[in-house]
Parts: sequence; structure tokens; C-alpha cells
Amino acid sequence: MLREIKPKTARSARVLAKRAPLPQENPKITLFLRSTSSSSLINDLLTDLHSIKRPHAVRFTKKNAIHPFEDASSLEFFSQKNDASLLCFGSHSKKRPHALTFVRCFGGRVLDMLECGVVQGTARVLSQFKGAKPRVGVKPLLSFSGTQFEDPSEGGKYASAKSIFIDFFRGGEAKEMDVEGLQWMMNFAAGEEDDGIGGKREMIYMRCWRLITKRSGQKLPRVEVEEIGPRLDFRLGRVRDADEGSLKEAMKKAKGMEARPKKNVETDVVGDKIGRIHLGRQDLKELQTRKMKGLKRDRGTDVEDEGSDIGDLDIVSGSEGGKIDDHSSDGVDLKRPRLI
Repeated sequence: MLREIKPKTARSARVLAKRAPLPQENPKITLFLRSTSSSSLINDLLTDLHSIKRPHAVRFTKKNAIHPFEDASSLEFFSQKNDASLLCFGSHSKKRPHALTFVRCFGGRVLDMLECGVVQGTARVLSQFKGAKPRVGVKPLLSFSGTQFEDPSEGGKYASAKSIFIDFFRGGEAKEMDVEGLQWMMNFAAGEEDDGIGGKREMIYMRCWRLITKRSGQKLPRVEVEEIGPRLDFRLGRVRDADEGSLKEAMKKAKGMEARPKKNVETDVVGDKIGRIHLGRQDLKELQTRKMKGLKRDRGTDVEDEGSDIGDLDIVSGSEGGKIDDHSSDGVDLKRPRLI
């Protein structure tokens, strides 16, 4: 659990009230820092990532003697001072060359961290790509390729990387989206490479594309993609996962913000909405079924049924003196109702 700070003065109370959780949080500020030893590649990448994250980004150009995984107190101080919940720290050393450390904070404390080593041979910065660059404030489309990102038990570092990258690049909340604003996509693909000693090393390949819509002669336009950079191949390094208590506290939502569940309405695995309707008890005797000619009785059946009632009729033969039609045969019996 996080330590609760009680204000002692009116000024500190106003500051704490300003930093208090809100039902709808403001866009997260990202702070970019560099270590005392940093390579030119890391400096260029920090500049490119800062330009991508504008206007919700702050960059420090001075060097800072910080070791995030050994002592994160300096990062927590910068996070509280600048009200930044996301940090990107660049460093370079012989043991961990060209390293970018992505840090998430909650309540002024470090929540989790991920260290990524940049492959220098395949890295490309924004200035090495021609064409238009994404405008300031445009939200990118994020896509993750690979089953490692989906299963935390199998992915391990991949699941943590996906969560951090989504939080880092998604930008502010948007209630509505214009189609013209869908002009930038970032793809993260999971992979592996040989570490030189017979093992495998986790890799993430980051590519950025610009979406170009052209006329197709139909209702939907034809979409083409063009790589605009930066192009980065990350070797996943050290990871510091969030503890269960802090993560549960960070995932809480304000009361009234959650959508109220609808009764008897569910969503299946595919995403289709399924509803359940409750009806009263039906009387099957009044159920209207389809009438078929094959179920009707024929005339022969009707005659046999009428013959079963012969006990209620008198039989008059031709020998009793009655006048019989000439066209009738001698052996025909006539039926006459009995008079009561």
C-alpha cells in the first residue's frame, strides 16, 4: 500500500489536491533523461522519441548519475517534481551498450521498469527516412505480432513490454476519431536471436509506418504504407515487475466510471452480442402448426366412419312393397331414419 501524506499547511493541501487522482486523468507526461555515459545513437533516439511524444513530453539535456535498477530514488524525485508518470532513461556502457530503460510510476513511486538494448547495426533514426513525418499530437495505431505478447506465463518479458509500450505510445484519451487522423502505425514484432553460447535471446522489432490513402474507384480507398522511422531492434534486458499491492492500487477505477452491466446480455469469444429473453409458459394445445394435405382423411374413410352408426337407421328392402327406382339393383338396401 502507498503511504498517505497528510498536509501540514494550506499550500501543501492545495498541491496535494492538485495531484490527487481524478475520475478522468490528464494525459501522462513523459520525461526523457540521459546518463553520464551516453552514446550518440542514444541521444538521437531520445530526440526522436521526444518529438513523437510531443506535446506531452519533457526532455532534460544534462547528464544524470542514475542507476535505475540499483537506486530509483532520483527517478522518483524527477517524477514528482515534473508530475511525470512515464520516464525514458538512456545510457551506454561496455556491459550494456545503447540501453533504453522505460519506467512507469504511480503515486510518485516506481511501479515497473523494462531495459531494452538497441542493436546499433540495424537502428535507423527519423532523419534517415524521407517523406512526411507524423504531425504533433497524432495518436498512432499500435499492433503487436506474436503469440508471446498474449500469454503472460509464456511471454514473461514480452507481456511486460507490451503493457509498457501501450502506456508509453498511446497518447491521450480520445472520445472521437477522424479518419484523416489515422495516418501513423507502430508495429512491435516478437522474435529471438542466438546469443552466441547456444541459447536464445528475446527480441522485439519496432517499425513505424505512415498510412497513405489513395483513390480506388470504389467506396473504400486504397491504403498504402511507407516506413517513416524510427526503426529499432530491442534486446530485452532486465525487468522489474510491479508488486501485487501497487499494481492493484494503480488499476483501480473511480466509482461511477465503470459501465453498468446489462442483464441477460453477454458477449461471446468472437465479439458478438448475445441476449437472453424470458417468456411465460406456453400452451402447446393452442400452438398453430402447419396444415398438410397428407394428414387429411379421404372419402373412403368417411364412409366407413358413417357405417359404424348403422344401428340408428332402418333398412328398407325392395321386397317390402316400397317403390324402388328402376335404375337401382335388386340387392340394394336403402337407409331410412327411424321415427320416434
